[in-house]
Amino acid sequence: MKETRNTVVQDRQEKLERLRARGVEPYAYGYAVTHTAAEARALLEAAEEDDALDEEGRGPSVRLGGRLVGFRIHGKATFADLADRTGKIQLFFRENDLGEDTYDLLDLLDLGDWLGVEGRVLRTRMGEPSVRVSSFRLLAKSLRPLPVGKEETSETGERVVHHGFADIEQRYRRRYADLAVHPEVREVFVKRAGVIAALRRFLDDRGFVEVETPVLQPLYGGASARPFTTYHNALDLDLYLRIADELYLKRLIVGGLERVYEIGKDFRNEGIDRTHNPEFTMLEFYQAFADYEDMMALVEEMVAEVTRTVTGGTTVTYGDVVLDLEPPYERLPYLDGLARYGDVDAAAPDDVLRERVRALGADEADALNRGQLLDVLFKELVEPHLVQPVFVVDYPRELSPLAKPKRGEPTLTERFELIVVGRELANAFSELNDPVDQRDRLEAQARLREAGDEEAQTLDEDFLRALEYGMPPTGGVGIGVDRLVMLLTDQASIRDVILFPTMRPEG
Repeated sequence: MKETRNTVVQDRQEKLERLRARGVEPYAYGYAVTHTAAEARALLEAAEEDDALDEEGRGPSVRLGGRLVGFRIHGKATFADLADRTGKIQLFFRENDLGEDTYDLLDLLDLGDWLGVEGRVLRTRMGEPSVRVSSFRLLAKSLRPLPVGKEETSETGERVVHHGFADIEQRYRRRYADLAVHPEVREVFVKRAGVIAALRRFLDDRGFVEVETPVLQPLYGGASARPFTTYHNALDLDLYLRIADELYLKRLIVGGLERVYEIGKDFRNEGIDRTHNPEFTMLEFYQAFADYEDMMALVEEMVAEVTRTVTGGTTVTYGDVVLDLEPPYERLPYLDGLARYGDVDAAAPDDVLRERVRALGADEADALNRGQLLDVLFKELVEPHLVQPVFVVDYPRELSPLAKPKRGEPTLTERFELIVVGRELANAFSELNDPVDQRDRLEAQARLREAGDEEAQTLDEDFLRALEYGMPPTGGVGIGVDRLVMLLTDQASIRDVILFPTMRPEG
């Protein structure tokens, strides 16, 4: 296979040299495109409706740029397919139109080459919308064939491609090639951009201010996770890539920016699976004078509006499940969920909970504290049952060191997670604004770290100092953008919605 590939590359390099020998520069500086493929097709249809074609059936002139994805030579006439971001259109080359010398240049083109063409739109005898090419220009010679499978030339001169770029790992590693040969993959990332734009518009329309907070932090916090560590030479200082934006965004609430949000990259030094990538995109937003009930209403409204914007409705298909994302969403208390789906008494002694976790096959059960035991039981026994959107509310205090105690039930906190198809999509609190209580909880986290819990939160004295200046009642939300995109584009793996996912180097 390697020898065959090298032969193909060598053949293309020889064509490159022959082009240059004929005075053709294979890598252009630019090309003035006037229409896309879709616009050219629409232009033809409009000309047909207006009876504006000439006696040869030709419509207006267009200039297109795109990649050659099909090529069929028939003596003094050649058909090709040109693809751009909007789709494909057929090209029709005739020696009589181009002249012999120019027409002969087609022999030096290959699938994957970028081409600029000018000509008039028409419909062929087979009914195919086409461009009858009057001139063309090579914009970039492709020296390496795209991974579209086996390519062969038939007796009639038609180049035929079999199979596709099926190796999923190589598709992630060579996303540029994946995008080039799979238009449906390009569409996923166009929709991703639409999701992010819709999130911004939703918050902007409600008076939120977009901000930027540090990615390099002297202390990390706002989540339970292990960080990536780096070093700053000039300051002689260890720094961490942020695991969350939360603590800095709350500082801004203290400073009087009453509605703030950030869409940015977070980094967690954790395992990789179909819903986790070490580098991921989060939306966090905070609103003064709000609590978790207010934020629940805002989140379900946001998810529904973004879904309508991107998909045209609020019903989406994910795998073999049809999801209804129209509010209101069910509310499920955390302890009720454990009892209903897992037959777990959250008030049971630690050793009882540990035995339940051990029975699930968790080898690390002996090292887990009470909060972690409950977390494992909920994820394993409850979340798989939560398919339609549901707000899980009122988490135990041990699991929520940054949330306010629940009114009337101080062992719980005013926290919710939005769960859809068995996984967390959003996490939110009535934010803890009592600096004394916050210090006590972070000190408890510090003790867990000393006992070996690498994911326990750090004690950030500057954050505590900010709270001592006074933070108004605040509701805060974090939404996993990648997971939301997965949901709205029906993708099973987070790698399918990240252009360049984290992977082990080849070899």
